[in-house]
Amino acid sequence: MAGGKKYGFSFSWKRALGVSGAKQSFARKTGVPTTRGGMERKIGNLFLDMLLKKRK
Repeated sequence: MAGGKKYGFSFSWKRALGVSGAKQSFARKTGVPTTRGGMERKIGNLFLDMLLKKRK
């Protein structure tokens, strides 16, 4: 059995060092997503807006 089951809490070194919080803060302040899904969503929306000629 590779890895086995994990019970209780999980530890994240990124959360412990504040990496996740810093990325979230950066994304909120700049409006630039830091996740792959967020970037794909933003690019997709921009493309559809251009295609449908919607202007804000």
